[in-house]
Amino acid sequence: MPSPAFMSVASGAGAMSIAIIDPDVQRRKEVAGALAEFQGIFVHQHDSFPADLDDLPQLLEQHYDVILVGLDSDPEYACDVVENLCADNSISVMAYSSQTRLELAIRFMRAGAREFLTLPLLHADVAGALARVSTRRSATSHGRKTSRKLFVFLGAKGGCGVTTIASNFAVALAQESGQGTLLIDFGVPLGDAAINLGIATEYSTANALQDTSRLDANFLRSLLAKHSSGLSVLAAPGEFSPVNASHAAIDKLLAIARQSFDYVVVDAGSRIDMRATSLFEESAYLYLITQVGVSELRNSNRLISQFFSARGRKLQIVLNRYRPNALLFDEQQIVKAITRPALWKIPDDYASARRTRNAAAPVVLANSPISDVIRQMARTACGLPAVPAKKRRFSLFSKKDPLPFSKAFLQAVEAGGK
Repeated sequence: MPSPAFMSVASGAGAMSIAIIDPDVQRRKEVAGALAEFQGIFVHQHDSFPADLDDLPQLLEQHYDVILVGLDSDPEYACDVVENLCADNSISVMAYSSQTRLELAIRFMRAGAREFLTLPLLHADVAGALARVSTRRSATSHGRKTSRKLFVFLGAKGGCGVTTIASNFAVALAQESGQGTLLIDFGVPLGDAAINLGIATEYSTANALQDTSRLDANFLRSLLAKHSSGLSVLAAPGEFSPVNASHAAIDKLLAIARQSFDYVVVDAGSRIDMRATSLFEESAYLYLITQVGVSELRNSNRLISQFFSARGRKLQIVLNRYRPNALLFDEQQIVKAITRPALWKIPDDYASARRTRNAAAPVVLANSPISDVIRQMARTACGLPAVPAKKRRFSLFSKKDPLPFSKAFLQAVEAGGK
């Protein structure tokens, strides 16, 4: 009997076309039988893997919403198949196996598989997986109304949390939009985006920028790591190596990235030195990360006044580690210091940040005040409606009167903007 939970989700999404690739006839028929219990599902069975990975495009000539790949016949080749299938971001790829080893599931999720199912298949597990695919299809069809976008995260100074926010935003954007999303870490000499995501990378931006004559869409994809959320990552170098990239090289990398992905998210750290590249072109959405501190607000004022004063809504101020009960300055003083209101305020939730940092996992994957705000940022960025904020235990209003800026500080900030 079809699952009511799945039918309620898929009812507005139309029929779903699913391909099963598995050389083992018994396992393939078992999976096909499990899918036959659901309405609106059309299953196509393939009894072998392509002889060569270059033959995969022929398999995809008939569009499938989902491809299920059986792993047990040849796990090594199956992993290559999954990774190559996931290069087409319009397809949800699932893997299944009779083995229950966690490391196997992690490996295939990192290769890009959206779901990992264990044989024998449970009706509830299949229903849940199909419901999630249906949800992503709806989000994707909504998101395709928007054009490709570049999101650049820049810090007012080092230590503001740019990498944490950029990497978690990228994960949330990939999940919420269901579209192809790439995170580029321009951290020099060592970037932390990959560490924040808990993934190991073999290549980096250094490989992309050292020989731009080789740089094209295929070469770029060969350098990318894959996060289990579906996010592609071009990490920063993992070793101290000089990367003296020209502006032309950076522009070429960004152009190819934007042709290959719907959304490109860049962790620019505090590298205002790249302002002459296409990274800061007018079409880019710039998130300036700062904190409520004298040095941070002063730097924010300088950056906005000198470089970004004409950006309007494409410059979004993000106050990180925001503690409304402990502010030394009131809202009017903060706005005066940075010349415009902050659109986003990420709370100072040390416990959640510490847990995810120790586990080397994105904070946005767990429920917390921090993840709530970052997911709202991502949904807004891809054109999805905001989710109503959950009530939290802390108060948003301080009972203490904020301390005023010193007169000398206000004069210094205002002088910097002239």
